[in-house]
Amino acid sequence: MKIFIDTADIDEIRDAAAMGLVDGVTTNPSLIAKTGRTLEECIRDICEIVDGPISAEVLATDAEGIVTEGRKLAAIHENIVVKVPLIAEGLKAVQVFAAEGIKTNVTLCFSPTQALFAAKAGATYVSPFIGRIDDISGEGMELIEQIVTIYSNYGFQTEVLAASIRHPVHVVQAALLGAHAATIPHKIIHQLLKHPLTDAGLARFLEDAKKTPAG
Repeated sequence: MKIFIDTADIDEIRDAAAMGLVDGVTTNPSLIAKTGRTLEECIRDICEIVDGPISAEVLATDAEGIVTEGRKLAAIHENIVVKVPLIAEGLKAVQVFAAEGIKTNVTLCFSPTQALFAAKAGATYVSPFIGRIDDISGEGMELIEQIVTIYSNYGFQTEVLAASIRHPVHVVQAALLGAHAATIPHKIIHQLLKHPLTDAGLARFLEDAKKTPAG
């Protein structure tokens, strides 16, 4: 499973990239706003650190505006993936992008039929927001399973990018169900690395090493 980091914080991206974990980056307007920088500044810096898909989101909600904005984003760097909302106007734009060879990440997916339509429109990625479904007492992982099954049934090339990851178990479950990728906040990446037995074992080894006669 590909691991993307869900952030626009350059220091967080550098940290995760240094561990060899980052296959790509996803951003959104909320994450960009936290940096206090412009979208283009953030995206250019991210592209210098990570050689992989970098999702940059449009703000327009009409097809013509999405296409115009998306073309400008795609022109920033060859690794840019235009992030498009899963609405009717968004799917119209996705078809245009697909014909032009511009990669897309269709975001805010909450149902299997939405994911089916995104794939038929030619999306590169679809992003089911599993955490937000769980928040309203739904089953986010059930959606992942449904989308993976539908895509497998019909041979769609669109990749399932599990998003709105809230805890490490989401990542494990998404991987077991066959999600192609997961976009994970920096904090959760570090939680995934931690295990108390690893810490205890390392502490024991270091303590025992102190008892070894110096050579």
